[in-house]
Amino acid sequence: MVRKRTDNLTQDLFDWKPKIPVERYEDHVTRAATLQGRISLAVSKTLNDATDAEGRKLARDDVAKRMAAYLGEKVSKTTLDAYASEARENSIPLDRAVALMIVTQDFRLLSLLADPVDHAVIPAKYQGAVVEAMLVEKREEIDAMINDSRRARK
Repeated sequence: MVRKRTDNLTQDLFDWKPKIPVERYEDHVTRAATLQGRISLAVSKTLNDATDAEGRKLARDDVAKRMAAYLGEKVSKTTLDAYASEARENSIPLDRAVALMIVTQDFRLLSLLADPVDHAVIPAKYQGAVVEAMLVEKREEIDAMINDSRRARK
């Protein structure tokens, strides 16, 4: 009887799926009646998921201190709690949202803002691929116009 060889080091090519470059929150995480509510839930999720470079959980006090250092102005844990509360009508200002993303390295908030205007936020390293896709699309459009012109001459 032949023993089946088991190789735990080689990955199965059929199991691989490309990582989607657009980071976003799962729909149920930011489900709210208003955009302000969705933003508050997103801020809350970002704060709850925040970790440092070593992967240790970051407390809201630490996030507030790091944001304050980045912005050069006072940011308190209480203020972050207000931004993260759906019950309070206190949305996070854009400059503080940027600081929050930089401090936490969580950029899903960008997609939450881009989705309603039918845009996507991708890492800069993929920008060239998007431009190439747009050029291919334009070339196909021009090729179709050329073919139509040739058919009209016949």
